[in-house]
Amino acid sequence: MHQRILILDYGSQVTQLIARRVREAGVYCELHPGDVTDEFLRGQLAQGLKGVILSGSHASAYEEDSLKVPPAVFDLGVPVLGICYGMQAMAQQLGGEVSNADHREFGYAEVRARGHTKLLNGIEDFSTPEGHGMLKVWMSHGDQVTRLPDGFKVMASTDSCPIAGMADEARGFYAVQFHPEVTHTVQGQALLNRFVLEICGCVGDWNMPNYVEEAVARIREQVGDDEVILGLSGGVDSSVAAALIHKAIGDRLTCVFVDHGLLRLDEGKQVMKTFAENMGVKIIHVDASSQFMGKLSGVTDPEAKRKIIGKEFVEVFQSESGKLKQAKWLAQGTIYPDVIESAGAKTGKAVAIKSHHNVGGLPDTLNLKLLEPLRELFKDEVRKLGVALGLPHGMVYRHPFPGPGLGVRILGEVKTEYADLLRRADAIFIEELHNHIDKASNLSWYDLTSQAFAVFLPVKSVGVMGDGRTYDYVVALRAVQTTDFMTADWAPLPYPLLAKVSSRIINEVRGINRVVYDVSSKPPATIEWE
Repeated sequence: MHQRILILDYGSQVTQLIARRVREAGVYCELHPGDVTDEFLRGQLAQGLKGVILSGSHASAYEEDSLKVPPAVFDLGVPVLGICYGMQAMAQQLGGEVSNADHREFGYAEVRARGHTKLLNGIEDFSTPEGHGMLKVWMSHGDQVTRLPDGFKVMASTDSCPIAGMADEARGFYAVQFHPEVTHTVQGQALLNRFVLEICGCVGDWNMPNYVEEAVARIREQVGDDEVILGLSGGVDSSVAAALIHKAIGDRLTCVFVDHGLLRLDEGKQVMKTFAENMGVKIIHVDASSQFMGKLSGVTDPEAKRKIIGKEFVEVFQSESGKLKQAKWLAQGTIYPDVIESAGAKTGKAVAIKSHHNVGGLPDTLNLKLLEPLRELFKDEVRKLGVALGLPHGMVYRHPFPGPGLGVRILGEVKTEYADLLRRADAIFIEELHNHIDKASNLSWYDLTSQAFAVFLPVKSVGVMGDGRTYDYVVALRAVQTTDFMTADWAPLPYPLLAKVSSRIINEVRGINRVVYDVSSKPPATIEWE
């Protein structure tokens, strides 16, 4: 049994990142709704509970209908860390005061560490001429603590937020107004490591090689002697899910690879070849491009496109499963970011950003039970799991590709003509990312970016080729760098690389005469355009 940290979720869009950071510290954690019962919490002590973390939220702690922290949290005898709303709820319920701030803070901030608490002692990004330790952090709040509860002292502050951190070290209670879980807080991992490893005393025994055996045992127990059908896209998530399930149940797994007409250039051939050579898994190739493209005709709304594609996937799987008499389970490569962005986390309290075709999209008429062995893992954990399973590097570290494929990279109506143009432009972009080596790191720009692709824009612009006028389409290039896919920065691709990609696309893809580069980060943008 692993020692564990319990994370209580109050609906923040980045709550899952807390779990990711804790696991990155080598500590097992579980995420549960913020309103679990006191009995449940006390029962966790027998399961190896070592500490509790309270997440952020879009709510206000002083509102009557806001979720309250279960009273048992403060009586368990384990350290507690409150983050943003978690700090405000802690203060409000322990006798302090919280109110709407005169000056809201969203984005970058510099926080002064005070009091030399165990949590922040020795952790800083720089110091002022006066010798004050400073942290570069990410804030996102409109409320703030205005009076400390009894027993607490100020742990951190900013000019506009005098109580940006507080601590009652006698009871092991710590809280910060900023978000240590996001990459924009430079020392965030160090802070969370300090909390879970030193203050909570966890030994750090959570890793993917160990997880393989646990997951295999869980799949075997869940599936029994049944057969499983898995929708295989060739991307990282479904590939790792296939490898894991195959390790658990062998040839009782059948993968179905669906060509919906929205794949990358030569994707079908590559996927079939890779799985035949590397995995030895039973795989059925279904060409359903006409079916998908027909259903998408005339549809422009991105949510409608996603739902149509998801519905057609289910119908294809249902048809194929009917040919497999023993198939009782539909396996999917659903991971945490899919769930949180669809507001499908266990709490259901987060605000929906976009729906995912493999989250919450299964109708009651589907006579298959759902198997999602990666649902609790982040992208980096999935990759580590793939390595532990022995999958080839090129497969594991391939850039993510959305389930709806080019359907959400063609803005507006999806047409075969647009898909063909986009496929060729995207292939050129990816090829040049592989070819262009960064001298400082000796890595290709494909390896230096986490996700890169082209987007088809349904607009035309005037251009000149030779001495003639053109009036053709526009593509946007998108490349981001991220570790968690919940936040991301646009990649600073070298100008010579961008110039070559643009030149090749315009010269080699007849029908495109303009290329632009997307320099938006997430947030406020998402990685995909739709």
